Amino acid sequence: MRILYTASEVAPFAKTGGLADVAGALPAALARLGHEVKVVMPKYSVVEEKRWKLRRRENLSVRLAGQTDYPFTIWSCDLPGTQVEVLFLANDRLFGRQGLYQEHGKDYPDNLERFSAFSRAVLEIPRWLNWSPDVLHSNDWQTALIPAYLKAYFSGDSSYKRVGTLLTLHNLGYQGLFPGHAFSKLGLPPEYFTPETLEFYGKVNFLKAGIVFSNILNTVSPTYSLEIQTAEFGHGLEGVLQARKKNLFGILNGVEYQ
Repeated sequence: MRILYTASEVAPFAKTGGLADVAGALPAALARLGHEVKVVMPKYSVVEEKRWKLRRRENLSVRLAGQTDYPFTIWSCDLPGTQVEVLFLANDRLFGRQGLYQEHGKDYPDNLERFSAFSRAVLEIPRWLNWSPDVLHSNDWQTALIPAYLKAYFSGDSSYKRVGTLLTLHNLGYQGLFPGHAFSKLGLPPEYFTPETLEFYGKVNFLKAGIVFSNILNTVSPTYSLEIQTAEFGHGLEGVLQARKKNLFGILNGVEYQ
C-alpha cells in the first residue's frame, strides 16, 4: 500500500510535542510491514540542510485565493535509520522563523495562511512524483484541510483515483480556529463555510474540516475516541464526532522498541 503521511512536525527534525514522536515512528513501522510510505512536513528553520544532508529536488507553486502565489522548494532525505523518504516543503516567508507555531507564547498571526498553503501544496506532491497514494494520512489541525482541498479540487485527478483519507486526532484541544472572514483566504468554495462543514460558531475550524471530509478518523486510544464524543471532552465538536462515530476508531499508540 502507498501511504502519503503528512504532519506539521516529525521527530527528529522538528518537535514541540508527542505528535512529532508518532510521526517519526509510525511511518517507519508501516514501512517495515511492507508499505511504501512517504512523509511530508514543512521545512522550518530548525531543519538544517547540512545536518540532515538534504537534497534539493524541485520547485512548485500553489494559489489559494486572489492573485497570491505560494512558491515552495522541495527538499528530501531519508528518515534516519530507514528508507522512508521525507519531503520538506520550504517557503522562507511562511516557515523560515524561530518557532513552529508561535513565539514568546503567542501564535503566529498568519498560521491560517501558513498551514492552508502547506496543505494545498501537499496535494501537488503525487503529481510531481507520478506516484498515486492509496492513503492520505493527516494529523491534527495543521494538516486537516488536506481532505477538504482534495474533495474540492482533485476529485477527478488521476493521481487520486483510488485514494482514501485518514485523519488522526492527537489532541482535540487544538483545532486551528480563525476569524470567519478569513475563510475567503483559503480558496475553497463558499459552500464549504457552513455549519455542516468548516464553520464553527462563526469561525473557521481547520480540525472540523478534517473530521467532516476524511473517510476515516482515528484517535490515539479507544478511551479517547469515546471521551471526545462527550460535552466534557469534545471541545464543541462532540456532535460532529458523534455523527461520524461509525468511521471513528481508537487505536492505542504503540511502543517503539528500535
